[in-house]
Amino acid sequence: QVQLVESGGGLVQAGGSLRLSCAASGNIFSINLMGWYRQAPGKQRELVAAITTGGSTNYADSVKARFTISRDNAKNTVYLQMNSLKPEDTAVYYCNANIAPMTADLRDYWGQGTQVTVSS
Repeated sequence: QVQLVESGGGLVQAGGSLRLSCAASGNIFSINLMGWYRQAPGKQRELVAAITTGGSTNYADSVKARFTISRDNAKNTVYLQMNSLKPEDTAVYYCNANIAPMTADLRDYWGQGTQVTVSS
């Protein structure tokens, strides 16, 4: 059974930093695209950043130059370094990964979500 487990959320003041981690575990053959999404109260879930196996990245305009996504393929882990946080970054952050398990079809998996709260 494939699982994504997130960590690193919390409460921080505006201008501060947080680092999110998401580790994939289970009977994994390969992992393709990994990314972070967020959902604020009353809003739709949106893509924050994504990274390919080779390290190519994509960011939402609202987080460019403040957030950095990275991954450690040997550890099946993706990270999101968030700097210069703003109150509008407050949301539940979800890890997403496109995974091929050993004995199942390729599909998207989601983490349970981690709360990030930025106070003004």
